[in-house]
This record gives sequence, C-alpha cells and structure tokens, in this order.
Amino acid sequence: MENFTNTTIDTTQLPRFEEVQFSKLHPNHWKVILINTAITFFVLAIVAGFLFYFNEEIEEARWHALIAFVVLLLVTILFSRIGFKKRGFAFREHDVLFQSGIIATKTIVIPYNRVQHVALHEGLASRYFGLAKVEIFTAGGSSSDIEIPGIEKEQAENIKQLLMGKIQKQL
Repeated sequence: MENFTNTTIDTTQLPRFEEVQFSKLHPNHWKVILINTAITFFVLAIVAGFLFYFNEEIEEARWHALIAFVVLLLVTILFSRIGFKKRGFAFREHDVLFQSGIIATKTIVIPYNRVQHVALHEGLASRYFGLAKVEIFTAGGSSSDIEIPGIEKEQAENIKQLLMGKIQKQL
C-alpha cells in the first residue's frame, strides 16, 4: 500500500459523449411505428365498438369517446414522431451509446467490457422493410439494456458481429 495514490481527475478533460455524431434510425422505421400504432388503435376501436354496440345506455358518451379516441391517436402519433427523431446510436472505440426521449433526452453509455450478450430481432413489419433491432445485454438483468430498432438488417448483423468480437477479446 505504500504506492497508493488518489489523484484528482480533471473532469473538464474527460471525453464528452454530447459531441458524438449519432446515427439516426432508418427512415422506414417510422413506417413500422405507424403500422404498429394503427394495429393497436384498430384493436382498441373494435373493443370500444363492441362496448358501445352492446350497451345502449351510454349513447351520449359515444361522441365523447370518439373525440377522445381521435385526440389520443393524434397525440400518440405526434409523440411517436418526436421520439423517432430524437433516437440515435453510436459505436465508439470503447463503448456504445443510445440516445432517446421525447421531452427529456436520455443517453445510455455501455462500455464493451460490460456487454454479455447481443441479440438480433425482426418483427413482421420490420422484416417487410428490411429492418432489424439489436438488443445489447449486460450482466445483472433479464431484459436488454439497449434496444436499437430501425437498423437495416445487414448493418444490424455487422453491429452484432462487431459486438461479439469485442466480447471474444475480453475472454
């Protein structure tokens, strides 16, 4: 313990993730978001339709429910669009970054030496547009730490290979 040092770190000299150029999600991912939103609201409309069809006592609430439904749909589309535009990802020499948010921006930074597992997923709509989602897992959780959707499948496979190579170097 005679060589122990505990010098102060100059935090102004640390690398800044804010200066990183983030890659945006593929433009076709917006179409995937719209398709998923349409399916969700279609199911909600069917359920609401059955409720109002079989319960005639709430006839005056039908118009209020319809207006609320349309407003909710428009707000969902608006927030989805804002969230889509704010998402981005970057791969640096030692870590991966993912940025998201609607009102506040959240940036997740995961060093490669923490990555335990990488998965590639394609949903039905994403597959139609040639897109995939990369999920990056670290130790200590059952769900992924970063999900990067809306990446072209070939690029997603390259990202998975890059991350798997980084994991192999650690072993």
